Amino acid sequence: MTSRDRRRRTARSGQRKGQQRVTSQGAAQPVARQAHGTADRVTVDDLTLHAFRVPTDGPDGAEEDGTLRWEATTAVLVEAHAGPFTGLGYTYGDDSVAGFIHSQLAPVVRGSDVFAPAALWHRMSAAVRNAGRPGPGAMAVAAVDIALWDLKARLLGLPLYQLLPAVHDRVPVYGSGGFTNYPPGRVAEQLADWAGQGIPRVKLKISRHPGQDPARLTAAREAIGPDVELYADANGALTRKEALYWARRLAAEWDVRWLEEPVSSEDTAGLRLLRDQGPGRLEIAAGEYGFLLGDFAALLEAGAVDCLQADVTRCAGITGLLQIAGLTAAHRVDLSAHCAPAVSAHAFCAVERLRHLEYFHDHVRVEELLFDGVQRPVDGVLHPARDRPGLGLEVRWADAEPYRVHGRRPG
Repeated sequence: MTSRDRRRRTARSGQRKGQQRVTSQGAAQPVARQAHGTADRVTVDDLTLHAFRVPTDGPDGAEEDGTLRWEATTAVLVEAHAGPFTGLGYTYGDDSVAGFIHSQLAPVVRGSDVFAPAALWHRMSAAVRNAGRPGPGAMAVAAVDIALWDLKARLLGLPLYQLLPAVHDRVPVYGSGGFTNYPPGRVAEQLADWAGQGIPRVKLKISRHPGQDPARLTAAREAIGPDVELYADANGALTRKEALYWARRLAAEWDVRWLEEPVSSEDTAGLRLLRDQGPGRLEIAAGEYGFLLGDFAALLEAGAVDCLQADVTRCAGITGLLQIAGLTAAHRVDLSAHCAPAVSAHAFCAVERLRHLEYFHDHVRVEELLFDGVQRPVDGVLHPARDRPGLGLEVRWADAEPYRVHGRRPG
């Protein structure tokens, strides 16, 4: 019997004897458990869905990057219930994703084995074939998949990252913001604040108004000094020739080391051109808009990126991420976590070729508003909570309620 089998048996016997839970001192303490099902099979009772729309704090109430302007960030939250236990999962997208989960995924999950999130992932993926797997379909599966993994970890009394095939116990981060509608002073202040916290790499958005970028880049470099790595993200705003021109300037004038989506991530040939003809110390990155395994395989097989990105709340959840991690290991390419730090800090501990995590301004704000238990980086590293089961998060219902756009407050 493996150690994981023993933990699973312990959790199931908790219906009669209590469950083991990790405390801040690392000791196991009994927790009474009454989840529905038989001693051999604990089942998911139901899903509860919520969505919260949180306005940005950007100039004139908006934020911009190279190709998009937005005034709010919407988090779609899933609760997966098994008796008195509840797992939490979420994604960032339109609140219609909640309706998709209700109609397409809740019937699949209801009554299924709590201890088999990967099997449920395959069933959910099959169920949304005709409704649409890419885009909102993958995001819906992601939110439910994360909730199911969190629920399983809570039932077993384990921090989520310890339930996964973890090869790390911490995740390096880079500060990310510097939106294109920030004036140079605000860019400098934000990036310098992250550097002052010990985060050794920071990123700003570029390419919406290219003529304004030199002043913003100069302000950023002067604010963080020569020893902090500077990253730039064009969000696919440039043509191939424009991107090559800016890649050379970014490296030569501001010592930029990371250029994200200089052209669209769909243009794998263009990304490969930037890798082949751009400055040697400037890495090309893309992948945050990948939803299905084939999206990531296409980038890797084309040799389009020096570092691949994946968003666990878009790429069909933790189960999907584990598949992508295998691809990057096979291709010997690092994988960077795109945003959603509260869940990514756990999930990406299971990525062998882990590079770092994007500590994105908007998602940090939203997660600290919605959840208790959110971890903050220390010396540029985010540690998943070890003293609480699952993701270690609890919803701050009273604080979240003013932003609700879907569902009802529990109780």
